[in-house]
Amino acid sequence: MLLDVAVSPDDRYVLTADRDEKIRVSWAAAPHSIESFCLGHTEFVSRIFVVPDHPELLLSSSGDCTLRLWEYRGGRELHCCHLTSLREPVEPCGDKRFAASRIAYWSQESCVALLCDCIPVVYIFQLDASRQQLVYKQQLDFQHRVWDIAFEESQGLWVLQDYREAPLVLCRPVGGQWQAVPENASLKKVSAHVQENWAMFEGMAGVDVGFSGLYKATFDNVTAYLRKKEERLQKRRQNPPPGPNGQAKKMKPGEASVRCPS
Repeated sequence: MLLDVAVSPDDRYVLTADRDEKIRVSWAAAPHSIESFCLGHTEFVSRIFVVPDHPELLLSSSGDCTLRLWEYRGGRELHCCHLTSLREPVEPCGDKRFAASRIAYWSQESCVALLCDCIPVVYIFQLDASRQQLVYKQQLDFQHRVWDIAFEESQGLWVLQDYREAPLVLCRPVGGQWQAVPENASLKKVSAHVQENWAMFEGMAGVDVGFSGLYKATFDNVTAYLRKKEERLQKRRQNPPPGPNGQAKKMKPGEASVRCPS
C-alpha cells in the first residue's frame, strides 16, 4: 500500500513510501529499475519530502514516531529524531502512537515543520545540511485539531485548524521563537474566505481521521494458550469424566483428570 509519493527536483527519481516500513527510490524513466531502498523505519512510512534546496536529501516520517533524514540515492540514513522524547507534557498522551500527516519546509530559514495526525502539535526543526542533521527548535501547541500546515515565503507558517471562529493561525519567528501573530489584514482576509466556504470542511469537523488502522497488529500466542488451558482445566474440575462403573470420579482439589489413550 503506497502512502506517499515524491519526485526528485531533477525529475530523475520517483520515491514511494509504503505501509511495509520502506522507502523505494526508482528511476522515473524506468520505474521497475530500483536505485535504492531507504530502510530503518519500524512502522509504516506516512510522509516523504525531498528538500528543494538540498535535492540529495530526503525527510521521512513514520508510525514509529520518528522523523528521519536520508541521502536517498545511496539509501543512507543521516539522522533520526524520536518525537516521543521531544513531546512536552502539555497533556498526558500515555502510550498513544502518532505519525506525521504533513511535512512543510521553509527555505528562507531551512526550517522544517512537522504536523502530527492525532495531537494538536506542530514540531519545528532546523535543517543543518552541512552537518547532515536536524536540530529540534520548538513545539507549537494548539487548542483545536490541526488539519494542515503550509509555509509562505513572505508570511510564515499558516495553520488550518478545526475551529470555524478562527480557522487560521499565522506563525512567525520572533526573537528565535515561533509565535502566533496578532490578526492583521492578510490573516483577516484569508480567514474570512475560509469561513465563507466552511461548508466544504463540514465533513471533517470533529472527525478523527488518522493512521490508526495502519499499525502492525501484535499477537501474544503464549498468553492466549495459557488462558485457554486454564479454562479447560477449570471445566474438567467442574465436570469430571465418568469412572469405570459409569459414575463420576471424585478428584482432589487442584487435580486434573487424565484419560489413558484407547
